[in-house]
Amino acid sequence: MVKVRTQDLIKRFDLELVAGVDGVHHEIVTSDISRPGMEMAGYFTHYPKERLQLMGRTELSFLYDLTEEEVKDRMTNLCTDVTPGIVITRGMEVPPSLIEAANEAGVPVMRSPYKTTRVISRLTTFLESKFAPTTAVHGVLVDVYGIGVLITGASGIGKSETALELVKRGHRLVADDNVEIKQEDYDTLIGNPPNLIEYLLEIRGLGIINVMTLFGAGAVRNFKRISLVAHLETWEADKQYDRLGLDEDTMKIMDVNLPKAIIPVRPGRNLSVIIEVAAMNFRLKKMGINTAEEFSERLNKVMDVNQDDVD
Repeated sequence: MVKVRTQDLIKRFDLELVAGVDGVHHEIVTSDISRPGMEMAGYFTHYPKERLQLMGRTELSFLYDLTEEEVKDRMTNLCTDVTPGIVITRGMEVPPSLIEAANEAGVPVMRSPYKTTRVISRLTTFLESKFAPTTAVHGVLVDVYGIGVLITGASGIGKSETALELVKRGHRLVADDNVEIKQEDYDTLIGNPPNLIEYLLEIRGLGIINVMTLFGAGAVRNFKRISLVAHLETWEADKQYDRLGLDEDTMKIMDVNLPKAIIPVRPGRNLSVIIEVAAMNFRLKKMGINTAEEFSERLNKVMDVNQDDVD
């Protein structure tokens, strides 16, 4: 489980630490961010104290309408022993009562010069990425024409060799053998290599090769969104394979269903070219151009004309 601490936010976003220096090692346990509006009005019954708290112009301006005693009470209740931190936006002045309460409770108070909406967006994106559910898949991930293609198949089927040929053709390797996958959104899977095998490719007969050293920095990527699965399997003479492209298989990884192309492997088939075409065809479908459906419609029209001639 990835751990995120308040000090990670300070370093990542260059936040100014105003108070609560003793609490910079607090662990952040959720990606949710709270703007304590009701709390400023004195309602703490359902206060999400475990969340990162963010105060902008609205929250701080409200304090000017309160008495000094009320402000002190609000700030004391805001700073609990499990609150990971409080972020002040727009570079606004931090109320002295908040500094006092934060120092006493050990809650870091950080300040950012940027607008509230921008700070929320960046913090949420960062935390969602850190807390995203993860899994690992045996396969090879390659960036082909901007499409993240996950190549799967049985061990020894030729996944790494296909990836090597794709790299030689100008595409970029992301991960070989083991792909770590994060679900950063309900329909978004991001793949990256484990640190131990980053930029490495295993070719049977050659061993381990460093793709970045051999082909340059432009031949690798650290991460890529996965959009398509290309599954390699040994050709079976008695098996019926899709010849038109009308049947669309899928592969489910966590909560996301990815389109899956099953590619039979036998001598003489250029797998790298086939995967290139699969990636380009996937992009065409995203643009609303489905060649298989267009051919089917054209075929149906021809059959209807021939039937009319017979009648």
